[in-house]
Amino acid sequence: MTLEALGAAREVNIILPPDYAKEPDRRWPVVYQLDGAVTQDLMMGAGLMRWGALWGRSRDAIIVGIETKDRQRELLPATGDPAERAKYPTAGESAAFRAWLAGTVKPLIEARYRHDGTAFLVGESAAGHFVVETWAEAPGLFTGYAAISPSMQWDFEALSRRALGEGKRPPLYLSLADEGGSTETGMERLLGVLPKDQPFCFSDRRKQLRHATSLHGLLPEALQYLIPTEADWLEEYGMVLRCERRGGEG
Repeated sequence: MTLEALGAAREVNIILPPDYAKEPDRRWPVVYQLDGAVTQDLMMGAGLMRWGALWGRSRDAIIVGIETKDRQRELLPATGDPAERAKYPTAGESAAFRAWLAGTVKPLIEARYRHDGTAFLVGESAAGHFVVETWAEAPGLFTGYAAISPSMQWDFEALSRRALGEGKRPPLYLSLADEGGSTETGMERLLGVLPKDQPFCFSDRRKQLRHATSLHGLLPEALQYLIPTEADWLEEYGMVLRCERRGGEG
């Protein structure tokens, strides 16, 4: 389907589980994938999700791919960094994009498709920053969150300096690849301020993955954390959560 947000028409792509039509009484989790156009990450994400379900690594889900048109505008808040403002002059409307997801996209999906009441937000890089920001500002919007290599350097690492307060929030998957610099220090600070009862899974892949390969390499693990199965053979095949964890699984 095509919807309009922030003055631009964009794809909202729905991929249903293979058994959706065969099991009319069954309900499914919903995974919202940012940068989810056909020409973006949708097909890769759908393939990895299908592969995980085939192996029993993660549950099958309804996939909702959300196209982005101007990623910095839609996925990032305003910045006080002059260099970032000069490079990305349109950035800063993540709150409006989040309001569109909450007020238009989610109600539409929930009205049209057989969901089980759970919804998960997944994003990488700038979309990962959007995921963490949403988890921080509107935690109840989704059941769980996965931020793969999030752009924690944005606005002098401001997201990692935000006061989160106490209280348990939904499970949060985080990862770091070879980004280094302020992306790394921002992530380290965020990990240090997570509430003590916060369930999270931090996958440290600084020595194994590049920024460009982090989504490909880690989406299966993120889904295993957020929508796990009861499969007892995963360790035998190397499908384990290689991450620092707290508070249980998703």
